[in-house]
Amino acid sequence: MPERKATGSTEAAKGPEEERGTWGNQCEFFLSCLGYAVGFGNVWRFPYLCYKNGGAAFLIPYTIMLLFSGLPIFFMELALGQYVSLGPALLFPKLAPVFSDCFTDAEAERCKNSSLVYYNRTCLSVGDYCGLAGLGGLNETHCHDPANGSAWVRPVETVLARISASEDYFKNRMLGVTGRSWDDMGGLRWELVGCLALAWVIVGACLAKGVKSSGKVVYFTALFPYVILAVLFVRGITLDGAMKGIEFYFLQPDFSRLMEVEVWSDAAIQIFYSLGVSFGCLITLSSYNKFNNNCMRDAIIIAFANCSTSVFSGFVIFSILGFLAQELGVEVKDVASSGSGLAFIVYPAAVSLLPLPQLWSVLFFVMLINIGLASQLTMVETVTTTLFDCMPALRNRKPLVVACVCFVIFLLGLSMCLEGGILMFELFFWYSAGISVIILAIAQVVAVVWVYGFRRFLSNIKEMGVYIPAPLKAYWLATWVFITPAMLVLICFFYIYFFVPAYWGDYVFPTNIQILGWLLSASSMGLIPLGALGALCKTKTFRELFQTSPDLCPAHVRSQRAAQEGGPAASFEYDNAAFEGTQNKVYPELPPSE
Repeated sequence: MPERKATGSTEAAKGPEEERGTWGNQCEFFLSCLGYAVGFGNVWRFPYLCYKNGGAAFLIPYTIMLLFSGLPIFFMELALGQYVSLGPALLFPKLAPVFSDCFTDAEAERCKNSSLVYYNRTCLSVGDYCGLAGLGGLNETHCHDPANGSAWVRPVETVLARISASEDYFKNRMLGVTGRSWDDMGGLRWELVGCLALAWVIVGACLAKGVKSSGKVVYFTALFPYVILAVLFVRGITLDGAMKGIEFYFLQPDFSRLMEVEVWSDAAIQIFYSLGVSFGCLITLSSYNKFNNNCMRDAIIIAFANCSTSVFSGFVIFSILGFLAQELGVEVKDVASSGSGLAFIVYPAAVSLLPLPQLWSVLFFVMLINIGLASQLTMVETVTTTLFDCMPALRNRKPLVVACVCFVIFLLGLSMCLEGGILMFELFFWYSAGISVIILAIAQVVAVVWVYGFRRFLSNIKEMGVYIPAPLKAYWLATWVFITPAMLVLICFFYIYFFVPAYWGDYVFPTNIQILGWLLSASSMGLIPLGALGALCKTKTFRELFQTSPDLCPAHVRSQRAAQEGGPAASFEYDNAAFEGTQNKVYPELPPSE
């Protein structure tokens, strides 16, 4: 007869926490965090900011902001989620209720019809091209106005606004945005709808079984982009002009730029959003950790790996841009750009000049897809974790819940598949994760450090078996208590001071749309005072708003208390390796903390 492992029923101790699941191994958690933190900003924003703000000199404010604002919050969120094994939706209310592209003639005709604004001497004759502007061809290089004779002559390159083939394809073929505005968004681009649907099918399939399935997917989505970056780097540095691009990007530091406030503002904002703190995603990922995982080690390695990826991506991008600049006979600064323009216009134009352009294009965009998927998986996991934590019964129907969440977000994304959908995309990009995330970060630090208490928080970290050497302990205390809150307020000030209204290209969004954007930001920031008001209505005294719930404790402690409520006190022995070496003891219900 098998020996019983505990006096009393261990089934009685099984609560929702044990049903949440955990990562299959530590590597899955590490790669999930790395895949989440490494996003589009590492590839298409940081390289541009680095060259614009003094090259290698930009690394000085970037590293300082990492150490004093990004890393402390990163570690704080990993430790919080791991200790309590709850998503952010339940964690903070328990912490304190108040925070609740030679053409034939036929091909030339097709070229003219499909891209009348793109000038190429092998595509259109000079006379035909001048005719597009109602002018006549004077010679091989100039147009003239027949009505004025030779008195009105202009260089052929200046008679029409020209764009590259890649920009023409992106704006007119892919998006269909030309001529669209907020007053006329046009119809749906069904190719984009199909791509959006496919993307959400992939996300849903990866998350159907929660971390048990997504933990296996991250081996590809988190690691494959590094393989492609390495391949593109090796190809890039072998191109003519590559060194020119790299020098422009990194090897000509301008330390005088460090005296400009805007440089420090760019560094602070970039590091803050690059690590992805205050979205609740890091807390969600770490909540599936084993209790005694060394989350401090993980936080330090992931944060520096993320920043190193940004710097390495710059070498990859600017080696290609240096080649493009040499091929076009212009300066690197004339082809350097940031955001979607770099990914969908400039880089495709560069790889089209390479041998086997299809290969390099596929590799580049497959890398972007993987980067996007890795981050999106974590975002959606955060939403579903909130639902499962609040309504544990839904865990038995996890695939259905994931499918419903993906379908709802797919419907919300259809507005971005309109011909003017890029305008909606830019509005969300501008406002949805702007100042609201900074405000949430400030509230989070205040809640943990000043309401919950930094001494109690350090005690929780020690309880998880995470050893903090004295120098690091002093660093965490100084940053959490003083430096990080001050840096967050400074970042908030920089964001407001340098803020410009949302725009796309030369089109500045109208005032009513700007107001809509601020309402979008307020939809998340406003939950803080609304949650506090709701908590105030439920409590008897003001002091109770800031009292920590006894349930803000490890999952196994909550399970033991649940067992006590259903029967006599019992001693339990755990199969979970996370609790090996711990004493088998029963935690009585604790009185509310002061």
